Amino acid sequence: MPAQSKIDMVQKINESLDASKGLFVVDYRGLTVKESQALRRSVREAGGDMKVYKNNLMKIALNDAQMPAIDDILVGTCAYVFYENDPVEVAKALKNAAKDLGKLEILGGIADGVALDAAAAKAYADLPSREELLAQLVYVVASPLRGIASVCAGPARGLATALSQLAEQKEGGQAAA
Repeated sequence: MPAQSKIDMVQKINESLDASKGLFVVDYRGLTVKESQALRRSVREAGGDMKVYKNNLMKIALNDAQMPAIDDILVGTCAYVFYENDPVEVAKALKNAAKDLGKLEILGGIADGVALDAAAAKAYADLPSREELLAQLVYVVASPLRGIASVCAGPARGLATALSQLAEQKEGGQAAA
């Protein structure tokens, strides 16, 4: 029979899994306490939460939550980065930390109910963020509207130009007389 502390820990992991849309698994071996604190802070600012659990307890919790099995990447010193909204921002924070620290490695994760290998998890960091996508959408929608406004303003602009030139001709004609 498992110890009550382990049952409580699996329940705590399940709560983290229920509150998140997915997770990334990272190998944090070799990080100092200050580096680990900086990593947690950057992940928190990106909308994530980094936790360290025993791999066997995580396997049990993933099975209980009926999430994809990622047993092959749950080896060694793993930290779990849960995200609630946008996986891209959290993945970018992890990628930047891995580049800055040189000791952090993204092992994989789970996103949209699908298991991710290391390459797929790192690919999330290369995607545009939600805000960037919205800005691109606004640009795409606004471009035709800008063109329509320009076309509609064309005749009025032409009329104003013609009247301006006519007025200049009349002033020029009166000055000569």
